[in-house]
Amino acid sequence: MSVHSGHGGHNRRSRQDGAGRGHRGKSRTRRIVIGGGALAIAGAATVAVSLASASQYSGSAGADHAVFVQGNELDGNTIHVFARGDDGKLEPAGTYGTGGKGGDQVDAPTDSLASQGSLVYDDASGMLLAVNAGSGTVTSFRVDGQELNDRQVVDSGGEFPASIAVRGKIAYVMNAGGEGSVQGFEITGKGLRPLQGSHRSLGLDNEDVPRFDTSPGEVEITPDGRNLVVTTKAANTVEVFPLKKNGLPAVAEPVVNESAGGVPFAISFDATGKRMLVAEAEKSTVTTYKVKRDGKLKVLQEPLANGQEVLCWLERAGNYFYGGNTGNSTVSGYRMDEQGELSLTNDVGVATPPSANSQGVIDIAVTEDEKFVYVQNAVSGTVDGFRVESDGALTKVTTAEGLPAFDESGMEGIAAT
Repeated sequence: MSVHSGHGGHNRRSRQDGAGRGHRGKSRTRRIVIGGGALAIAGAATVAVSLASASQYSGSAGADHAVFVQGNELDGNTIHVFARGDDGKLEPAGTYGTGGKGGDQVDAPTDSLASQGSLVYDDASGMLLAVNAGSGTVTSFRVDGQELNDRQVVDSGGEFPASIAVRGKIAYVMNAGGEGSVQGFEITGKGLRPLQGSHRSLGLDNEDVPRFDTSPGEVEITPDGRNLVVTTKAANTVEVFPLKKNGLPAVAEPVVNESAGGVPFAISFDATGKRMLVAEAEKSTVTTYKVKRDGKLKVLQEPLANGQEVLCWLERAGNYFYGGNTGNSTVSGYRMDEQGELSLTNDVGVATPPSANSQGVIDIAVTEDEKFVYVQNAVSGTVDGFRVESDGALTKVTTAEGLPAFDESGMEGIAAT
């Protein structure tokens, strides 16, 4: 996933140039453009995937732990479940229909939803939440080990839902299509219930199916529950809605902060919850911020470059962070010290050697015990599992194959217990 720098391009308050809007054609060679440079990526041919019923597999690998992968199929979205062993290895444990359809943003290079957080596991409620971008809905399941039960489907409150944030009993969904919006929900024993008065516009100017480079990247709730944060790629902004104690936005429009780095995409927080990290795709940088109570951001550390291409995803495992560089299919490792200073885990900015069978690196999930990292490879249709070593290096322990590879659409969204 990569986009033009926001400078001189589409922004939050201006009208988007009509050229190319609504265009759904995809070439076999996709060009990723960042700040005037281009990288050609060979599109993957369609891969036929045999989806098993939930009862086909015994799920013998691991009694309680699982990895969930969202297939994002256009004709019917599914969740692919893998049992996770204590050694991190994966074994298929079935697939479940979400009751909605997957989606594909216009001209997306490798990642159909062009977002982080499209599939979220909430440990407190034991629920798995998935977006159905093609249906404008969100699905919730109750997770019982490696089984998904009690499916509930609700309207997302907008067009093309692409990211979900959860904090406590409140969830927010980011709708990427049209003007863009955030919609709040209360997490109940029967799934999601719309939070009255929570809907807010992002003031964008997309079609209902947005362009990948002008859609927002992720929604998150700060660990203290006081702010809702959204990244907007082409506008080059990090937008914040201060929240009331009941989870409702305290303002009608977001506090707009200029991004310190070009094309802000993914959001993560350090172990203390006091520092927010934002991955920026233009120059593959990470900026560290403090989110103030009034929604304004203070830069704590200027953008740190990793030397790779098109950093879009970022997840934390203890005091380490791992970022997915889709431009050259690598995973970067970062270390945060006790003073909050972020650095690369090694000189080359790569936490694990790239693989020919691991192309199109996109979304990342970290297990709850923070011992394993799982990486989606959109072009290859695989998921790689890695053990986190004491120095932050990643050692590959498993590869799951046969998942929906990217062509006209492809899998996106991964979560782990």
